[in-house]
Amino acid sequence: MGVLQRFERRIESLVHRPFAKAFKAEVQPVEIASALQRECDQRAAIVARDRTMVPNVFVVELGEHDHERLSPYADPLGAELADMVREHAAEQHYAFIGPVDVSFERVEDLATGLFRVRSSALAGATPADPRRAAPGARAPYLEVNGTQVALAPGSTVIGRGTDVDLRIDDPGVSRRHAEVRLHGDRAVVVDLGSTNGVLVAGRRVDEAALADGTSFVLGSTAVVYRARGAR
Repeated sequence: MGVLQRFERRIESLVHRPFAKAFKAEVQPVEIASALQRECDQRAAIVARDRTMVPNVFVVELGEHDHERLSPYADPLGAELADMVREHAAEQHYAFIGPVDVSFERVEDLATGLFRVRSSALAGATPADPRRAAPGARAPYLEVNGTQVALAPGSTVIGRGTDVDLRIDDPGVSRRHAEVRLHGDRAVVVDLGSTNGVLVAGRRVDEAALADGTSFVLGSTAVVYRARGAR
């Protein structure tokens, strides 16, 4: 049984729930599922001999009528579609750089029965110490694709390797790419000799001071510094 058939079977198991009403909309879930598969296939990028990356964040654009009919079931339907994407990726030996997410968005220029898919590759960020994932009320922190990571006094090393304080699974990020040094109210980002460098305001820097809201780019991933303690 193929991925789409398994997806349809799971959806059919929900028929006795209010879900069933939504499926009378012109846009059918299996059509969206098929489009997500095509999006992965068309945007697959070979980054190493044995590694092909595909997008992990998908936004399904719907017209007013279809969005109104499907939006009450957006969370469970999005979860089923994300599972389907992961199954398709496993069969095709694709890899993601972050968690798979499927969401829905209403747009004004689509008629009933039509939809579009937007996709992007957003790297997941994982702190080595899980306690850093919940910054205190006044603790400075880094924000990476929606993930908040508290900064401890001293140095926080960022990279793709397993021996760093903050791991970003982005092929453009070196194993030990950069570090943020925090001393009192002063924070700086320092390049650790990475391949692709550290970009601040579009310029490659060896070292740069960080103010509240400053964004710097590692590979294709934007990191934002937040100084909660700043007055």
